Amino acid sequence: MSTYDLIVIGAGPGGYVAAIRAAQLGLKVACVEGRGSLGGTCLNVGCIPSKALLTSSGKYAELSHLAAHGIAVEGASLDLGALMARKDKIVGDLTKGIAFLFKKNGVEHIEGWASIPAPGQVQVGADSHTAKNILIATGSEPAALPGVDIDEVDVLSSTGALALEAAPEHLVVIGAGVIGLELGQVWSRLGSKVTVVEYLDRILPGIDGEIAKLSQRALSKRGLKFQLGRALKTIAKGENGLTLTLDRVGKDKEEQIEADKVLIAIGRRPVTRGLGLEELGVSINGRGFVEVDETFQTSVPGIFAIGDCVPGPMLAHKAEEDGVACVEIIAGEHGHVDYNTVPGVVYTDPEVASVGLTEEALKEAGTEYISGKFAFMANSRARSTGETDGAVKVLASPGGKILGAHICGAHGGDLIAELVLAMTKGATIEEVARTCHAHPAMGEAVKEACLDALGRAIHA
Repeated sequence: MSTYDLIVIGAGPGGYVAAIRAAQLGLKVACVEGRGSLGGTCLNVGCIPSKALLTSSGKYAELSHLAAHGIAVEGASLDLGALMARKDKIVGDLTKGIAFLFKKNGVEHIEGWASIPAPGQVQVGADSHTAKNILIATGSEPAALPGVDIDEVDVLSSTGALALEAAPEHLVVIGAGVIGLELGQVWSRLGSKVTVVEYLDRILPGIDGEIAKLSQRALSKRGLKFQLGRALKTIAKGENGLTLTLDRVGKDKEEQIEADKVLIAIGRRPVTRGLGLEELGVSINGRGFVEVDETFQTSVPGIFAIGDCVPGPMLAHKAEEDGVACVEIIAGEHGHVDYNTVPGVVYTDPEVASVGLTEEALKEAGTEYISGKFAFMANSRARSTGETDGAVKVLASPGGKILGAHICGAHGGDLIAELVLAMTKGATIEEVARTCHAHPAMGEAVKEACLDALGRAIHA
């Protein structure tokens, strides 16, 4: 039997970062992972492989637009096997990198699936380990639809959609959230007809409505088809493919649509089964999330939880911040995460990035605010690169405190960082507006949006 100061269950972003930070703080740490490789969902079948495919498919799609630059490309072909092999190599290299970091920082990697038979005890196979503290970082998995069998052959989760051997003739995506749009665009670029079906009357739930509309407009221009306000009722398999029956939301009307493959992308759910949490008395809410206090401790002393298995944004970088703060608290230091300044990014073309409150949330709360926008069409760098879709939008209090920022546009995931830092440090829109930005650069749109909020836009 081995004894540790901390055992982390799960080696996803939150888990492995927490384990390394705990080791840096002088704790004796082990990290338990039952998956064949480290990195969790994000690295193996989530963030990293999807971004690799988005990058590769984006380069292929760009070939058709080079004529406007005076560049003729003839005889270009797609080798999907090589494209997938590149994705797999990136994933493999990064998982090996985590193993190296564990060794470098003195974190013991225990292979196997864990359960918690009692506080302070972790069972992995036939081996029992004791720990002063246990951290649950088991992440999430694709959510399922009742009555829909995901076989990863015809009906896919995001995992199956990352490993298709050929581009389907017609891919129907159920869900217009981050995962559905990203993977939908991958296969659209690689030759599939892609139809996105969404229950709501808009895409990207939770994103500022105005920015979501800009995104839908841009994605439609790039080939995605949208059927909004529709609920999936059934999927029937036939000799010639799949037939989906859809209900028009709020209308007594059914529709049918034919498809070769269907991707179910309606969100994710926490993974906590097999840990024995119910028997321990760990409180779990109605949606399956582990309930924790401000120190990430569950209802059972000595057992903590972070990341996708606790309430809050289901984002890898949020899980990492959870992990760092949690182990710093365990080590007697001050750990804190400001969830209002955790950004979210959709890595479609154009990207969608957001931090803080949306305009809808401010209106609902009755909060006074000012807003400013600047379209990339008026940005000289965007014009020179041909990336003119979208805009930057900032929301602030009448006194200038930044309440939210939202971007639809090329490199939005990078541009949002300036506004995240501004919010974190308490900088006002006046201070961002008076920051000198390089020229010509996409970042000038951030400055101009702040100027617009102040009524001093120069180039709008």
